[in-house]
Amino acid sequence: MRTPQVVVVMGVAGTGKTTIGPLLAARLGVPYAEGDDFHPKASIDKMSAGIPLQDADRWPWLDAIGHWAHGRAGLGGVVSSSALKRSYRDRLRSVAPEVVFVHLTGERKLIEDRMAQRRGHFMPTALLDSQFATLQPLQPDEAGVSVDVGGSPQEIAERAARALEALPPASE
Repeated sequence: MRTPQVVVVMGVAGTGKTTIGPLLAARLGVPYAEGDDFHPKASIDKMSAGIPLQDADRWPWLDAIGHWAHGRAGLGGVVSSSALKRSYRDRLRSVAPEVVFVHLTGERKLIEDRMAQRRGHFMPTALLDSQFATLQPLQPDEAGVSVDVGGSPQEIAERAARALEALPPASE
């Protein structure tokens, strides 16, 4: 039997990380952690005011997510994190080398429409351009898969689970 994976659901704001993450976790039979819950209040206040975070704001957040992921090694888990830059994913892997990424991708218009329909979220649509400008897609040497966000949340989660199953097992 395959060791349960620790999965980071990544992508720009509005791709559905908070929706797909729990569905994927349920499909895989592992716990889910909401990446936004790892942000310090000062970072949430900045984003709420439409101010993009700087890397210095992100390091403690990424470290906290990485520690959660590392604690789930061998047990499995799903956590959300934008993880837009390679350096952010490298930071996560420095703490939790076993993580695998699911990069949720989609057309900007679709994502903006979905963001506009959200209620009570701190990330305004005004920051979407900065998210796309920052995004560095997964590279071939990174463990992970890209999954299009077209369709229902259940369809997206199912595509993600199938794509993960198709990955070669991590070397022990």
